[in-house]
Amino acid sequence: GSCFWVAVLDGNVVGIVAARGNEEDNTVELRRMSVDSNYRGKGIAKALGRKVLEFAVLNNYSSVVLGTTAVKMAAHKLYESLGFKHVGVVEHYALPGMTRSLLERMFFQLRYHRYRLQLREE
Repeated sequence: GSCFWVAVLDGNVVGIVAARGNEEDNTVELRRMSVDSNYRGKGIAKALGRKVLEFAVLNNYSSVVLGTTAVKMAAHKLYESLGFKHVGVVEHYALPGMTRSLLERMFFQLRYHRYRLQLREE
């Protein structure tokens, strides 16, 4: 239920994305999408996102979900252009491995945005 794709251009890795299936709720989580900053704006992220959606459809998942701490609006616009709907925000999100120490709470006030794309009803 999981997969990982790499975008290669002129022999260079320029982007990555992972998908992790969850059998319990029949969803796929889009994870770790990243495109080299020198290659952004060329449709690579959109192609990677579409690959995850294709994987979800081919494997009969009912929806695709993702979470992001991205502050750039371009990332949010990308998800929405792929059909994702913004479904909530978690304030003061702790990244995996954070201890929530006083220093981390002072410097890392993260907002975690959740998105969902319903492919079919269960």
